[in-house]
Parts: sequence; C-alpha cells; structure tokens
Amino acid sequence: MTSDLTDLLAVARAAVAEGSELLATAERGAVHVKSDRDFVTDLDRRIEDHVREFLGRETPECGFLGEESEDQPADPTVGRVWTLDPIDGTSNFIHGLPLCAVSLALLRDGVPVIGVIAAPFLDLEYFAATDSGAFCNDRPIHASKNEKLSTAVVSIGDYATGADAEAKNQRRLAITAQLAADVERVRMFGSAALDLVWVADGRTDGCISLSNKPWDTAGGVAIARESGAVVVDLTGAPHGFHSTSTIAIAPALAIELLGLVT
Repeated sequence: MTSDLTDLLAVARAAVAEGSELLATAERGAVHVKSDRDFVTDLDRRIEDHVREFLGRETPECGFLGEESEDQPADPTVGRVWTLDPIDGTSNFIHGLPLCAVSLALLRDGVPVIGVIAAPFLDLEYFAATDSGAFCNDRPIHASKNEKLSTAVVSIGDYATGADAEAKNQRRLAITAQLAADVERVRMFGSAALDLVWVADGRTDGCISLSNKPWDTAGGVAIARESGAVVVDLTGAPHGFHSTSTIAIAPALAIELLGLVT
C-alpha cells in the first residue's frame, strides 16, 4: 500500500468512526418517505453531513458522492471521490434491527481503492485498501475456502420496491428459487455492505444483489476483493462502476454459483 493510501485509509477510518458513534448513540429523529417503501431518517442526513464535513476538512482535493446529498460530482468516475452510505440498512435501523452500517469508499477513476464499513450494534469494523489485505477489527480476513454449494450460505439483496417492482422481482424470486434448490441456506440481511463484508470474512460464501449503487456497494467491493473473493456482475464480467448487479463469491464456488443463477 502506498503512503498516500495509508494516510487516506486512516482518514476514512476516522470519518467512519465518527459516523458510527452517531449511529449508535444519537436520536433517530423523524422518518421521511423518499419513494415507495423507501425511507430516510433525520439521522441518515445528520451522519452524512458530519462525515462529509470531516472529509472536506481532511481531504479537500477529493470529491464526494453521498446517498442523501443533492449536489453530486459531474462525473464520479474521474479523479478521487469519496462515496458514503450514512446508514446502509435504514429499514433495519428504523425497526430496531442491528444489521445496519456506515459504509464509506474512496473511488479512484471509478474504482474503489479504500473501503471502511462499521456496524456499531455488532461491534464490527471492516476495512481494506488496494494491495494491503482486508481486516475486521484489525484481524486479517479471507474469503471462504468452501468448495461445495450444498454447504454454502448465500445472501441476496433486497427485493425491489417502487416503479416496475413486480417485473424486477420476478428475476429476484427466480434467483432465490434457484439458490434454495442447491445451497445450504439463503439469507437476506437487508444491508449490501454487510452482505459483501461477510463474504470477505468467510461468514458467508456468496452474495448476489441485482443493483449497484456506489454508496451501497463500493466499500464492500473493495474489502471483498482484498479478501480474495471473486467480485463480478451477473454476466460473470469483472464488477465495475457501471455494472447493474453486484456479486461476491468464494473463489472455489464462483463458476458453479454463477452457472446456477445466470
């Protein structure tokens, strides 16, 4: 890892630590409707504002792409851009479920080179930077070495809401059925960040999400890649900023699992 990435990773961890402290201790505030069955809380916005201000002070040369921010970079695939989900798993958080996290990534020309994800209600902090390995609570982590689908646990992303949800969910339901017939267990955690870092940590053997919003996925993609997981889209092509799906898999299962769901 270059000294530049070392310094930026330290900034990212400090920023996420402050956001995570707010998530664990601050009042939730009001819940607002963003769209059909999609919500944001006052605390989402407070965390995003706080982390954005922190990063602006520490790295004024970097852009910022946040889930709750209206002003976005003209092209987030150019230069260095932070991307943040202040509460990944907002619906879980609203309902008192601990499966939620602050997720931050640094993109360099659209490629995530740093990822930091903290789940304060689970006492977990995951982080990685390119060519430096992946870590959980300062412990090195690695993707599963599982070679059998019959003993694999695979998580799936949330079902769609909003416009065209019924049509979108036909594909999601088909993938769920295909997995249920062959893997040990299918899980839905409700947080793309946790889906990805739990593949990185070998807690699960794969995750499949038919979406790719950078604030949801970039931090987890950086961490999963550094753990040795295979990170692709539903076609099997390498995952990128413009992919329409996000899949992370234990290496020995990649070909078989992709063949099952594509």
